[in-house]
Amino acid sequence: MTDLTAEQTQALIARLTTLADDDLLLSHRDAEWTGHAPILEEDIALANIAQDELGHAMGWLELRKTLDGSDPDVLAFRRGPEKFCNSALTELPKGDWAFTMVRQYLFDAWEALWQDAAKASPYGPLAQAAALALREKRFHLQHTALWVERLALGTPESEWRTREALNAVWPYALGLFEPLDGERSGIDAGLLPDPAQIKARWLPLVTAHFERCGLTPPNAVPVARGTHTEHLAPLLTEFQDVNRQYAEVTVW
Repeated sequence: MTDLTAEQTQALIARLTTLADDDLLLSHRDAEWTGHAPILEEDIALANIAQDELGHAMGWLELRKTLDGSDPDVLAFRRGPEKFCNSALTELPKGDWAFTMVRQYLFDAWEALWQDAAKASPYGPLAQAAALALREKRFHLQHTALWVERLALGTPESEWRTREALNAVWPYALGLFEPLDGERSGIDAGLLPDPAQIKARWLPLVTAHFERCGLTPPNAVPVARGTHTEHLAPLLTEFQDVNRQYAEVTVW
């Protein structure tokens, strides 16, 4: 399918931008653990996951470029906080190890299911990009699910930290399923997965895993996508620092 209406094109652009922004910011938060993870093997593993997320962000922005001619570097490094479309889940500080693993697990479960559904999109470029990213995302999900189990069933302190992390991030994770403005036309045309259907698969998946780990997600009101915290601006200041300092450089 190549003939898109203007509304469908805008729907794709909106979703691709949020996917890229989520991956971009989570990559940065994960990368903050480089050299600080609890064990060397995990230092390497999380650095690889961060690199994968960055690669996925690049893939979504390149796909957007084919639709509107936008520059991926400009979108990543020159937008201010008011222009970012990420979930607040991905901009929260990295916290302790339990916080990082619980957040990454919930995000991985959501994104893996979204990518799995997007493989069936009649818009070929999106279906191909989703299938490619899903290969790595399944590894991420397996990895973080094991860490959640290991921490929740470990020592009293690790169990407490994991439970506290779940209580803290759960409202933000629910916000991943908030529909985007203008996305409906893409969903109705079958180009994009329906967030409600993704949530119907995500909720029993993660709840069952937490139950096996002796944890129960709290009752919570979702933090709507588009609601940002005070942590986003400092994160972008650091993330965009080099590019903004040397704005005149065209080749790195």
